Amino acid sequence: MNNQKFSLQPFVDGKLLPNFKITGNITRHANQLNLCYVLSGDLEKVAIASPSNTPKRKHELWEDTCFEFFLSVKNSDKYWEFNLSPTGDWNIYRFDGYRQGMQEETAFSILPFNVQHQSDSLVVVLEMDLSKIILLEEILQIAITTVIKSKDGEVSYWALIHQEKEADFHLRDSFIIEL
Repeated sequence: MNNQKFSLQPFVDGKLLPNFKITGNITRHANQLNLCYVLSGDLEKVAIASPSNTPKRKHELWEDTCFEFFLSVKNSDKYWEFNLSPTGDWNIYRFDGYRQGMQEETAFSILPFNVQHQSDSLVVVLEMDLSKIILLEEILQIAITTVIKSKDGEVSYWALIHQEKEADFHLRDSFIIEL
């Protein structure tokens, strides 16, 4: 089993950021991936949509508060983008290369995660079997990211590392966790 803790950093572009912290851990045991995000801080300033009674696959979740991660097999150009909304809505996209060939990943019909609204934090927990897209013996490279939209409409981008002058979660240099 491989367990790694993380702390995301905001992309600094001159905007004032509320006092937030995004931490968590990611574990891979065999081909089971477990990922936990904890958003803490002044959540009253964050636009967090109410949970849906019927969560579903949905496009453009990144336009609002959204927890994301990017997964690739080491030495492959192909990668996947996973989007988890606090509403329970979700999506998975497959890419052939850097921002190329984007299409919905149809190997999954559900994405098993839950969202816990606590008094001082928002916790998102995902537990999924990767066997539909990844072989057990393959080494994963992962980027963990989050988009936070404030109630006043400002958006901040959070990642393990920011490599360029513009926030770009798709850069392979940002896939720094290996499992």
